[in-house]
Amino acid sequence: MTNHEWFRQAGYGMMMHFGLYSMLGGEYRGGRVKTYAEWAQSYFGIPNQEYEQLASVFNPVYFDAEEWIRLAKRCGMQYFVITSKHHEGFALFDSEADSFNVKKATPFGRDIIAELAEACYKYGIKLGLYYSQELDWHHPHGGGYDKTTGCAGKGWYNIWDFPGVEGKDFSICFEEKIKPQVKEILTGYGDLCLLWFDTPGVITKEQSLELHSMIKKYQPDCLINSRIGNGAYDYVSLDDNEIPKEKPEKMPSPEECDMNSLGGFKYSPYGLYESAGTLNDSWGFKYYDHNWKSPEKVAANRKHLNDLGINYLLNVGPDGLGRIPSFSEEILLKAAEIYDKL
Repeated sequence: MTNHEWFRQAGYGMMMHFGLYSMLGGEYRGGRVKTYAEWAQSYFGIPNQEYEQLASVFNPVYFDAEEWIRLAKRCGMQYFVITSKHHEGFALFDSEADSFNVKKATPFGRDIIAELAEACYKYGIKLGLYYSQELDWHHPHGGGYDKTTGCAGKGWYNIWDFPGVEGKDFSICFEEKIKPQVKEILTGYGDLCLLWFDTPGVITKEQSLELHSMIKKYQPDCLINSRIGNGAYDYVSLDDNEIPKEKPEKMPSPEECDMNSLGGFKYSPYGLYESAGTLNDSWGFKYYDHNWKSPEKVAANRKHLNDLGINYLLNVGPDGLGRIPSFSEEILLKAAEIYDKL
């Protein structure tokens, strides 16, 4: 079975947003993030020098890769996607390209992606990796200069440490960090079912195609989502929490291939679609966000999307100690029971 065929039949996957932001839980110096907790650094404009202190104490002692993957399997999920590097620039893998990573910059000192890869292999779950290929608040040339406001913060790019657009050159970040790290995750963690990119803006068509070529060189069967930008994709990532009434079936015309705000496209040349959704209102852990979807709603969303031939990638945000919130686990397990009876 090809990866295209597997993806078309997969139906259900687990996404995890985990990083330094998980330690903050959406709160900083008496303030609370109003939207996505993983945008805390941008929301509060936390300087890199201060934000790096989070890495110096990052020690998720309750992280258990097998526990996470066993939960996904119990819920009927076929694949698992984790934030190997989010916009904060901190990597959950051992990187030679940038020492701002879990292995080199934290007391935890373990390669989280390596442990998850082993657990996925053991339990028969396919592994996919999220990687923020443009936004990188830790790098002075980290992209996003085409947007003036953030999703939830001071700026889309790091304007608090590196103000002004003049003199910025995303190609520096692309060559120094993005390309080397994408190669590292392609060559260091076994077979990947997909790479999940996010928020393209200033990335050029040539750069998107260069990433595409690298992926297909090292892992020909690895699928690429539409948020890589510039049309260099295998499947469409719908908007966050998008539950469409109908599945787009026709092939795109040139006019319809304009990127949406998240860099996706409306139509997939292979008929492959995925909707990534949250259990509450945030992707990263946000301790005061209890606007949880009911198990019935989760099961209904999954059934509706799967009936349309769209995969449901449902997110969990562990806390800074590596614990999956009990609310999340209860909802997921109950939703699985309900779905099996539909």
